[in-house]
Amino acid sequence: MRSHVWMAVGLGVGLALGLVAALTQSPLLLALTQWLRPLGTLFLNLLSMVVIPLVGTALFAGVAGLGDLRRVGRLGMRTLGFFWGTTLAAIVIGFGVAALCLPFAAITPQQQAALRLAAAADSGFVRHAAEQIPTGARFIVELIPANPVRAAVDGNLLPFIVFTTIFAVAAAALPDDKRRTLTDLADVATQALIRIVHWVLLLAPLGIFAIVAGAVALFGVDLIKAMAVFILTVIAGLGLLIAIVYLPMVALVTRLGAWRYVQAVRASLLMAFSTTSPLSQSCSKPPSVTSASPAPWRASCSP
Repeated sequence: MRSHVWMAVGLGVGLALGLVAALTQSPLLLALTQWLRPLGTLFLNLLSMVVIPLVGTALFAGVAGLGDLRRVGRLGMRTLGFFWGTTLAAIVIGFGVAALCLPFAAITPQQQAALRLAAAADSGFVRHAAEQIPTGARFIVELIPANPVRAAVDGNLLPFIVFTTIFAVAAAALPDDKRRTLTDLADVATQALIRIVHWVLLLAPLGIFAIVAGAVALFGVDLIKAMAVFILTVIAGLGLLIAIVYLPMVALVTRLGAWRYVQAVRASLLMAFSTTSPLSQSCSKPPSVTSASPAPWRASCSP
């Protein structure tokens, strides 16, 4: 079976085991699901391990590989316009779907406490990065990191991306022979990191199974019902975003059929949804889709 099918199997089996443990309150099953949780954390840590270096090398290779600073400027404006437009559409859709659906998922104070306790015990990359997000004027100031290495260590991805972009633009202005030395190194590093991601994804079914089983058994059936409404709300929002924003853009810009596009990215979508991993784009890079745009543009926009 294909990888995304195994991921779906892991998701379903983990959900079933967690529900049985929560309903029966069997000490053996509860102990088993909690024993599995470190395996899920290990899987997420393995994915998180390569986030910063992969984003850095791929972004640098894409921007520096453009060479001409005028091309960098044009690409930057188009990329920012695309991301701002799709982000605005996602925000509007998210607020609308949440306003309609989330009132059906009321969470009691006890359940909120359980969620906070689980989040506090989570040492994962996503939680740590979320804690580092600044607000207001501080957000603008910290876009330029005083120490890019510290930004990478702390999981502050946006300042790290800004530094990498500035560094790549400077490299693009170098003579071709010196620029190619840097871009060749970044290309090789990116390929090695993607190879690591593929190795890690071999563990995806087991990792997803462990994550889901532990979470369902820990939170119990009542909280799972509320979480199910939230998950269905997320799926509905994502479905609307894909249907009314991305698919029309794919059809207009790349001239690809909607079904062909969905078939090509379904493995990445399943990985992203089940692990909330920013590395899901490495899970599947079908030539039928990626060949629709120039290679440097793809490399600089993927991160």
